[in-house]
Amino acid sequence: MNRATIAGALALAVVLGAVAPARTAESARVDAQGFRLALPPYEFAFPRDHAAHPDFQTEWWYYTGHLQSKSERFGYELTFFRVGLPRLRPQSPSAWAARDLIFLHLALTEESRGRFRHHESARRAAVGLAGADTTRYHVWLDDAFAGLDPDGVTHHVRGAGADFALDLQMRSEKLPTIHGEGGVSQKSTGRGHASHYYSLTRLATTGIVVKDGDTLRVEGPSWMDHEFASNPMAATHAGWDWFSVQLDDGRELMLYQLRLKGGGVEPLSHGTLVARDGRTRGLRLADFSVEPTGRWTSPKTGAVYPSGWVLRVPSEKLVLTLEPTVNDQELIASSMGGVVYWEGSVRVKAVSQDKPLGGVGYVELTGYTGRAPF
Repeated sequence: MNRATIAGALALAVVLGAVAPARTAESARVDAQGFRLALPPYEFAFPRDHAAHPDFQTEWWYYTGHLQSKSERFGYELTFFRVGLPRLRPQSPSAWAARDLIFLHLALTEESRGRFRHHESARRAAVGLAGADTTRYHVWLDDAFAGLDPDGVTHHVRGAGADFALDLQMRSEKLPTIHGEGGVSQKSTGRGHASHYYSLTRLATTGIVVKDGDTLRVEGPSWMDHEFASNPMAATHAGWDWFSVQLDDGRELMLYQLRLKGGGVEPLSHGTLVARDGRTRGLRLADFSVEPTGRWTSPKTGAVYPSGWVLRVPSEKLVLTLEPTVNDQELIASSMGGVVYWEGSVRVKAVSQDKPLGGVGYVELTGYTGRAPF
């Protein structure tokens, strides 16, 4: 989904930064730390908007997908987060001075073997060790990166953990899908509780997976989310359940529910249905339903997550059943101050217009334990 400001990262940003002065009338479009708010209207332009947006405090580039070698099936996640330090303090001339923190999350789900591997790392965006370019799409941390190849259309991502690595190239088969209205994905009532959010919902992917000393050539579909915002979530939110689905008939579906601390769901939760030809239809909370079908308890954190779901879009006569390919796809982000979330590949069985249909998907669950993810 949509991934809002990470609490651990923000806490670190505050420690490294300085207390910002109070907001003035002249700063109506920025927050108290000098970051720009996500306000309508916003008109996306590409490839410009693939690049970094340092005026906003939080930004992420999120790739998930399903890969097939000759003998194995994989799910993967590769994500870069950029978290800005307060902009209203004087900038140091030192080469070690940083305006941003960069975080990398990388995961590989071995669907054929029931194994989940993951890796995380973090650096200050200084002396070239990490950063996010504002003039072209290129974000990096050490040797890991995501961006566009010189042809300007091929996405290229690379990352490595202690015992696995990914190097993938992909091309989008559809134009970007803009979520929300007026270029803004509103998360709750109130000025600026929103983000600018788009997806590339079907990326034809090829490349390699390296694990246990073997290099495997793989291919399959990927999904990319890019979102940038400053303080989009409300204090009443406890976390979210986010779903992305790629159906075999060429359609895609994104849904998310923002859970409230007192129980229930944020009324502004929403989704987007993407037709085979790329046309989109926005979905309000009343247009869909999410029903958990089971539970899974983490042996590491004790968190109890929903595990298995039925998604319904009645107006489309669309019913989807999602099941995790591996139960344990939980990530513990120590670099973000103990943020814990479940991000995993799922199998999809659907019924559309009374006809059976297959597909693949990814699910993200936050706020079930650990620090709040925003």
